[in-house]
Amino acid sequence: MRNKMNPFKNLFFVFFLLLEVTASDEKKDWWQKTVFYQIYPRSFKDSNGDGIGDIDGITSKLEYLKETGVDAIWLSPIFFSPMVDFGYDIADYYKIHPEYGNIDDFDVMMDKAKLLDIKVILDFVPNHTSDQHEWFKRSVDRETIYEDYYIWHDGIPNPKGGQPLPPNNWVSVFYGSAWEYHPVRHQYYLHQFTKQQPDLNFRNPRVIEEMNSILRFWLGRGVSGFRIDAVNHLFEVEDFADEPPTGKVTDPLSYEFLHHYHTTDLPECYSVIYAWRDLLDAWQDEHQTETKIIMTEAYANLTFTMRYYGTNEDNKQQLGAHIPFNFLLISDLDRDSTAPDFVHTINKWLTYMPNTLSNTITANWVMGNHDRSRVATRYGYEKIDVMNMLLLTLPGIGVTYQGEEIGMTDYSDISWEDTKDPAALNTNPEVYKEYSRDFVRTPFQWDSSRYSGFTDGNTTWLPVNPNYRALNLKSQQEADKSHWKLYQQLTQLRNHATFLHGTFRPMTFGTSVIAYTREHPNSETFVVVLNLGKLREIVDLSVFLTLPDELVVEATGIRSTYAIGSKINASEVRLGKYESLLLRTNGRYTCLNAGFIATTFDAFLLILPFFVVTDLNSY
Repeated sequence: MRNKMNPFKNLFFVFFLLLEVTASDEKKDWWQKTVFYQIYPRSFKDSNGDGIGDIDGITSKLEYLKETGVDAIWLSPIFFSPMVDFGYDIADYYKIHPEYGNIDDFDVMMDKAKLLDIKVILDFVPNHTSDQHEWFKRSVDRETIYEDYYIWHDGIPNPKGGQPLPPNNWVSVFYGSAWEYHPVRHQYYLHQFTKQQPDLNFRNPRVIEEMNSILRFWLGRGVSGFRIDAVNHLFEVEDFADEPPTGKVTDPLSYEFLHHYHTTDLPECYSVIYAWRDLLDAWQDEHQTETKIIMTEAYANLTFTMRYYGTNEDNKQQLGAHIPFNFLLISDLDRDSTAPDFVHTINKWLTYMPNTLSNTITANWVMGNHDRSRVATRYGYEKIDVMNMLLLTLPGIGVTYQGEEIGMTDYSDISWEDTKDPAALNTNPEVYKEYSRDFVRTPFQWDSSRYSGFTDGNTTWLPVNPNYRALNLKSQQEADKSHWKLYQQLTQLRNHATFLHGTFRPMTFGTSVIAYTREHPNSETFVVVLNLGKLREIVDLSVFLTLPDELVVEATGIRSTYAIGSKINASEVRLGKYESLLLRTNGRYTCLNAGFIATTFDAFLLILPFFVVTDLNSY
C-alpha cells in the first residue's frame, strides 16, 4: 500500500531533479570549470643547474601545462624560508626564496601565465612562521607590539626544580611534544609542526591584520587566490587543557596517541576563513577583477570540512572557501576498495555539500598531493587511467598533483642519508620510511635523459626515480596511446556542456565496475565505465539507462582495445581488466533515467487529486 506522503516525496524528488538541470545551466565562473594543478616548485623544473626547481623553470613549462589542459596552478610555498620544512616555515611572506628566484622572476611568470590565461594560486601558511621570522625574534625579546604574536606559556613547575615542564600533553604533527622551551624568554612556545615553526596567536588582532596585509600584497601582484595551509590548526583552547588519548597507539609522543579536540577544528577557524572571503570579495569588487578564490586544507571530518563553504546561521549567509579540499579519495579509499566503496564515497561528499548556501557551491575532487602517496602507488599503477578518468569526469573541480597526469610513482628506496623530510628525520633510520614524504616529491620526469630532464646540473635535491627512463612525459607524448594523452583529452572534454552542467547518475556492477552518466537535456549524454578489477567483465548498460542501442567510444585508457569512434552495443559492454571507457550517444540524445520518468509520471498521477480537493496551504 502506498504511503499517503509519497506524492509529496515523489514530487519533491522530481522538482529537485528538474532544478538540478535548470540551475546548473547558469554560467560557470572560471574556478568552477577548471583543472587545478599543484606544482611543488623544488621538484618541477630546474632552470639554473643547481638541482632545485625554481620559478623560471615553472615559467618555461607553462606552455606544457596549457597544452595539457591546465587552466590554474597552485604553487607550494615560494616565500623566503630557512627550508626546515621546505617552505612551510616562512621567514618573510613578502619575499621570494632565493633558491627559487626573486620578485622579478615571479612577475615574469605572472605575465606569461596571464598571456596563456593560466590562473596562479599561492600556498599561504598562516598557522605558523619560521623561528627565523622577525616577528618571532621580537616576540622572544618581548617587544611591546610583538610580545603576544605567538602562543607562549610559563609551563608547569617542575617538582624536581629547574626548568619547568611543558604546559600540557599536546603533541606535534611531526612527533614529540608540541612545546619548546625558549632559554631567552624563559617560556614555552607552541609548535604544532616542527620546533622551528612556532604557532602564531590568532587571538591577537594584530596578527590577523598582518595576514590581511600579506593577502592584499600578493593580490596586488596578480594572483587569483590562495590555498590556506593547515587551516584547522589556527586556534587552540585558551585553558590549555590536556587532550584525551585515542587508545590507538601506545607511544605518547605520536600524533595518533591523542584526540586533538583542543588544537584543531575550533569554531574560530571558520570565522577567519569567512573574514578572508570578505576581504577577497571586496578586493575583486574594488579592482574590478575576476573572482579571487580560497582553497582550504583541513584533514577533518566531513561535517567540519563542509563548514568551510560557509554558514547560514541566524538567517545570515556568510560565504567561506570556494574550494574546501575534498580528501575523501585519498583518505577513504585504496587499491582494495570496491566499486560500491567508490560510489559511496563520492555520494557522501555530494550529499553533505550545503547546496542551499549558494548557487556557486561546487564539488571538488583531490586525488593526490605532496603529502600523500602518489595515485599510481596508492591504487596501483595499472589503475592510473581509471583514476584520472574518474577525477576528470566527476561533477565539479579536479585537482591534480604534478606527475599524476603521466602516472609517476613513489620512489620508496630513498636512503636515510638522502632523506630531507623533517617528518622522517624526527624519527630514526629504522622507521623513517613510515613517515617520509620525500617519496612523493621526487623530480618531475620530463624525458629519458640524465636526471629525467629536470636539471642540466650534476645533482638533484632529491634522487630521481630510476623508472624515469621508461616513465616520462616525452615518451608519452610520442606514443600512440599514453596516460598523458588520455589526460589531455579528458581536460578538453570538460568544457563540453554536459560535463559543465550535466547531472551525475552512478551505478555499480558487482564489486569491480563503476558506471555513471553525465546527462544534459540539450546535449549529448556521456557514460563512464571503469573496471577496478583484474578480471574481464561484461556489463549491460541498458538496465541502467534508457540509452540508444549503440554508444560511441569517445576516450579510452591505454589498456583498452576499443578504437576511438567505434560503436558498442549498450547491452553488452565488454571490459578488459582495469579498463576505462568514456562513451557517448551518437549526436544529441536526451537521456533520462527510467526511474526519473516513472517517478515523474507516478508523482503527477498521485498529486493530481490534492490540487482538486485539498487546500495545500493547510500543510
